[in-house]
This record gives sequence, C-alpha cells and structure tokens, in this order.
Amino acid sequence: MPRPKQPRCLQFNPDVYYFKPRGIPLRLLKEVVLEADEIEALKLHDVDNFDHIKSAQKMNVSQPTFGRILNTAYKKMAQALVKGMAIRIEPKNVNKEA
Repeated sequence: MPRPKQPRCLQFNPDVYYFKPRGIPLRLLKEVVLEADEIEALKLHDVDNFDHIKSAQKMNVSQPTFGRILNTAYKKMAQALVKGMAIRIEPKNVNKEA
C-alpha cells in the first residue's frame, strides 16, 4: 500500500478548466486531466521561471517529487497536443491545500 500524499501548497487556481482543438465538439473528444498540482508545477516552472528547487519549496514537496509532477504534466500535455485530445484542468481540492 503506497504512502498517503503529502499536502501540497497550491496557490494558483485557473479561471479556465478546458482546452480543446478548434472545430470539434467537446463531447466527441477524449480528455487528458491535469491535476491541480501539475498545473501549479507548470505555472511555477514555465510561467514564473522558478528553478526546480525554488518551485519545490513553494509547493512544499521535495525536488525529485516536483520533477516527477512536472514530467507527468508535460507528458499529458504532449499526448493531448499530438493526439488532438481535450485538456481538463482539475480545480484545487480543499484536501490538497496546505
């Protein structure tokens, strides 16, 4: 049985929760789900330009954990772009906040 997830400090809550290819109804598309911690990692690393160490500190996780979260987010986004899938962003959950 895996360890329970450590609470993560999530500051960012996006205004938009879906991205999809133009011209295809959402009901016809498969979805990729970006978790709240994955979108937070993307924001800290790619938008705010923090390095892995600073980003990990802000999220209250270890640097290797931050790297795994970021890698998972990149893979999901790449899959959606290459396969023409919709991207759904999960809003942060009260249980995940620190």
